[in-house]
Amino acid sequence: MAVTVSDMSPAAGAAEILTPEALAFVDELHRRFRGTRDGLLAERAERRRRIAGGETLDFLPATAHIRAGEWTVAPAPPALTDRRVEMTGPAAPAKMAINALNSGAKVWLADLEDALTPTWHNVVDAQVNLYRAARGNLSFTSGDGKDYALRGDAPLAVTVVRPRGWHLPEKHVNVGGAPAVGALVDFGLHFFSNARVLLENGAGPYYYLPKLESHLEARLWNDIFAFAEEYTGVPQGSVRATVLIETIPAAFEMDEILYELRGRASGLNAGRWDYLFSMIKVFRDAGKDYLLPDRADVAMTAPFMRAYTELLVKTCHRRGAFAMGGMAAFIPNRREPEATARAFEKVTEDKTREARDGFDGSWVAHPDMVDTCRAVFDSVLGDKPNQVDRRRGDVTVTAPDLLDVSTAGGSITEAGLRSNLYVAVAYTAVWLSGNGAVAIHNLMEDAATAEISRSQVWQQVRNAVVLEDTGATVTKELVERLLAEETERLRGEVPEDTFTRYYAPAGRLIADISLAEEYADFLTLPAYDLID
Repeated sequence: MAVTVSDMSPAAGAAEILTPEALAFVDELHRRFRGTRDGLLAERAERRRRIAGGETLDFLPATAHIRAGEWTVAPAPPALTDRRVEMTGPAAPAKMAINALNSGAKVWLADLEDALTPTWHNVVDAQVNLYRAARGNLSFTSGDGKDYALRGDAPLAVTVVRPRGWHLPEKHVNVGGAPAVGALVDFGLHFFSNARVLLENGAGPYYYLPKLESHLEARLWNDIFAFAEEYTGVPQGSVRATVLIETIPAAFEMDEILYELRGRASGLNAGRWDYLFSMIKVFRDAGKDYLLPDRADVAMTAPFMRAYTELLVKTCHRRGAFAMGGMAAFIPNRREPEATARAFEKVTEDKTREARDGFDGSWVAHPDMVDTCRAVFDSVLGDKPNQVDRRRGDVTVTAPDLLDVSTAGGSITEAGLRSNLYVAVAYTAVWLSGNGAVAIHNLMEDAATAEISRSQVWQQVRNAVVLEDTGATVTKELVERLLAEETERLRGEVPEDTFTRYYAPAGRLIADISLAEEYADFLTLPAYDLID
């Protein structure tokens, strides 16, 4: 194969990352593993077709021996034994990376996926930031002269990198005449440049793996990790991977996913927002039994969500792996004291439930929430670094428990529909402008919440839902009218040139995919065609 790289808008420091040696490694990853990845994506589509034909999901009979077996994952390295609070955020720009590393969190999820718009500048800039952070020399000076640097008076958060999901391409890197696989570019560039340095510094090449749908996809990652370690000469088992259980098919294969990665597995994470998105996507043809209420009404205490999180904790602790809680999207707003007080209350409530359920740590989306999350887990863990030794033998979860969406409660209202349309357009517009994480109405939104929003609209049109607050039926015509009104509201909130450049095309895109006969698997795929 031959690798060619776009020269469009390269970030400062690109020469540190896009070396001939690093690109040769990316080339080799594609030569060995792209065919398997393509086959696994085809298997996803085939399973979806079977579900559309009436098949459902269940635990796999062929892997019952793995679920019944007594085995554990490899012991955690010292740098990852305490994960009680993890700060999530994009790896670019540098200011956000520095703030995350300095936040006081135990771990920084350095996001190259849902919180990062994959413009070529952002992709390279994120890699540059990770390269410099690994060497302790990441710094930044803002336009107003304010300096940002890594703190020297307290430990920095341990970096865990989230590459893109298997489905996303990287059009700015061409391998063998075709766009590269985004996940292989993200992992390849980071691992090649940083694995050895990270190990020398007492950490290691640590990754969060997003949007897996089967243990075979985990097996592919494990094969990639083993090859990468051999290729670069770092010790086998240096990689540690935490898998996001954020698709409903993966919820039925938690044991199997850990088993495939058992020499490198660190844990599982309850990726709640993508999980809801996946529930809609997978069962979108299954009728009104799979309708979710307004997004604001879907609580983690809903029985089907409790089944998911309790099974995750039980599975992880039985296998000696960490159970990581999900994103607390509430963030403070210093201009709105009441909203800030509510955010702290909601985050405390959310993290208290997780800690008491047995989670070993959890995510927050803003540095100001780190102390709140830490205090909750401190109160449960005390001097212990985690509670992996806490087994959940009291938990029994069946396939119907995981699939009983009807237990969600809540309502489907015009207010919820309007909110979905507003968030979908607002987030997509900001994503098109190059920012993948944005605060909307005091919630930190990323691609997952936009995916839920537009998917609910599609599903409600498909099922001719009757709105509980107005009695109106959700039709294409109603959505078109409400979308026009919400887009016009957004016009009044941003400069006209910004609206024309980003919000108008975002509104057209949301209209197209929300009202299309065929469901679009990912909002970010057609949106990717609109960015450089």
